[in-house]
Amino acid sequence: MNKLEQERLAGNIGRAIAKQRVRCQLTQEEVAERLGVGNEAVSRIERGRVIPNIVRLLELAEIFNCEAAELLGEASVHIPESVRPALGSTSNPLTCMAI
Repeated sequence: MNKLEQERLAGNIGRAIAKQRVRCQLTQEEVAERLGVGNEAVSRIERGRVIPNIVRLLELAEIFNCEAAELLGEASVHIPESVRPALGSTSNPLTCMAI
């Protein structure tokens, strides 16, 4: 994956995470507190400066009560069907985790 593709991927993931955060009516600070990181870390992810690792992605999916694949944005289209169950969640994607 070249640098341009990495930047595009980071941007897609960041936008998808921001969309879920807003859907859940959470601030970056609230998400950061739940993750045990500074709010600047959440900001960098949402701005596409950093791609979260798989553990962080799963933590975010739990906070937003959605499937981790949803947080990959357009990148999720390229996930093989055999891998999707590992990124799945049994949670209801229409509700968010209570504060």
